[in-house]
Parts: sequence; structure tokens; C-alpha cells
Amino acid sequence: METVSENVCFDGVQGVYTHSSDACGCDMTFGLYLPPLARVEKVPVLWYLSGLTCTHENAMTKAAAQGVAAELGMAVVFPDTSPRGDDVADDEAYDLGKGAGFYVNATQDPWAPHFQMWDYVSAELPALIGAEFAVDLDRQAITGHSMGGHGALTLAMAHPGRFASVSAFAPIAHPSGSDWGRKQLSAYLGDNETTWAKHDSTLQMREVGFDGPVLVDQGASDQFLELLKPEELSQAMAARRQDGVFRMQKGYDHSYFFVQSFIADHMAFHADALGS
Repeated sequence: METVSENVCFDGVQGVYTHSSDACGCDMTFGLYLPPLARVEKVPVLWYLSGLTCTHENAMTKAAAQGVAAELGMAVVFPDTSPRGDDVADDEAYDLGKGAGFYVNATQDPWAPHFQMWDYVSAELPALIGAEFAVDLDRQAITGHSMGGHGALTLAMAHPGRFASVSAFAPIAHPSGSDWGRKQLSAYLGDNETTWAKHDSTLQMREVGFDGPVLVDQGASDQFLELLKPEELSQAMAARRQDGVFRMQKGYDHSYFFVQSFIADHMAFHADALGS
């Protein structure tokens, strides 16, 4: 692992690091904010998964999470959204390939050699961060925006007992029923839709639910509502009697202005679940 940069931020450290990833077969970059408390003890960790076209940097610079994290004594990890490099497959469309890993393990060519983002986020990167930094992997929570909200919800439901809580901002809530999903899942996983189910938060909510509290915020003026299909997830949560809250926020769109407006709510929600 190499340090790209470290900056003092709210008395903590906002770092950017690169490492060679066995899962993705390339160098990967991630951001990590450590609060001041991490100088004296291990701290709980919140995973923030970003959306289409993003890198580790978008949420790190736009979500306004560091000040809240410093107050709550919480680390925040900002992984990249896909593998990178000259030999990594890509597509001309913005919603497939680099920047659009969809947090799955690809099984189809040309994606399979590098697009193993499920293993990277769920196994390899946590192991690295737990070994190298003052974070307590027994106290984890996860959140994300758009494609990252999809990833946060599906990873949380697939790993019972790992995350104390899960939240999402405008998640791609039903990808197997949306053009933001069917295209990517078929490209990465093939045409057998049974293999898609673990990567669809609506289907997983119906099937298994989450063993902790859930918070979902959706902008009512989001320009991508027809692609996100939030009503499907809301109905699945209600049908399952899921411990959780689904909020439609009047006037808000899909941008990071929306995320900034509610990030403190989400982080306080996770801090409460973590006992932070």
C-alpha cells in the first residue's frame, strides 16, 4: 500500500491510498477519513459506496462527511467504483465498464478478469484497512448513493451480522426491472436472471431482509426516478415489516447537494446503531 496524500481535516486525517488488488487484478485507490479519536483507540467504520461515473474522490470531496465523522468518532471509507488501468475493459457508455462496476463479481468476458468489485469491497479492502489502520471491524455500517446505494443494500443483506445498519441515498432499488441494471447485470453476469437476484435490493428485501435498521432517502424531484424505482423497495420494506424508514424528500434531486443535505442524519443513524 502506498500513501497518495494525507491532509488534516477537522483534526483528523483524510487520506488517499493505492494498493495492488488481487481481487481486481490491478492497482486500486481508496479514500479513508480517520477522526481524531483514531489517534488513541480503534474507531467504528462507515463504508460509503459511490455511484455511476464516480471514483473514490467524489464523495470524499462532495458529501461533507468528515466534520460529522470527527464529531461522532467514526472512520469513513470511500472505495472506488470499478477497477482501473489500461488493460481493464471499458465501454463507450458511461453506465458500463470503468466507473460502473455495480459492486458485482463479473463472470462474463471481457469483464471477468478485473470486475470483481463484490469481493473487493466485501473482503479484500476490509482486510487491508483492518490491518493497516485504527478501525474496529467489529463495528461496521454501510451507506451509498445511487449505484452505491444499490451496492450498500445488497452487500448488507448478503452478510448478516457484519453491518450494524445500512442506509442509502437514491439507490438503484430494483435493477433487474430497470434499464439501470438489466443492461449491466446481463453484461457482467450473463442472461440467466436467477444470478441477478442477490444484486437486487428489492428482491433481497422480499426474500431475506436486513437484520438491523435501514434508512433510505429519495429525492422526490430526482430526474432518474423511473430508473431507480424507489417505490418497489419501499413496498418490499413494508411487506416484510422491515425495521427501517423510507423518506421521500420534497424538491431534492439526484445530486450531491441532496447527499450533503442529509449526510448528518445518516451518520447519526449509523452512530446510534454502532453505539458510537
